[in-house]
Amino acid sequence: MPLAPRSPLLLAGLLAGAGVAHLAAPKPFDATIPRVLPGSPRTWTYASGAVELALAAGVALPRTRRTAALATAAFFVGVFPANVQMAVDWRRRPAPLRAAAIGRLPLQVPLVLWARNVAGNARS
Repeated sequence: MPLAPRSPLLLAGLLAGAGVAHLAAPKPFDATIPRVLPGSPRTWTYASGAVELALAAGVALPRTRRTAALATAAFFVGVFPANVQMAVDWRRRPAPLRAAAIGRLPLQVPLVLWARNVAGNARS
């Protein structure tokens, strides 16, 4: 199967995996929640996991794929501050962890572009 038809399902799988991880093992994600957000970091972690699962379902279904993929692109932009928070908080951690935190920052760009591509290729 060529990559293009699988691309939405791969994106849905990535979202589903991230959503399950947020719900099953929330502690590491809690630490990435920007402190300026109101409420408990755990609430934000669970909410983002639930959103990722909903987006995964939407991207997986052809009927909702375009809208869900556009929402996914917006979601990836919206969680960027958590990645910045992680990079700031981890600046004194061992080099591999620091590198992983910093490496997440530019990773958002291809994720946003991937979601937009899925939306653009979806049937209206």
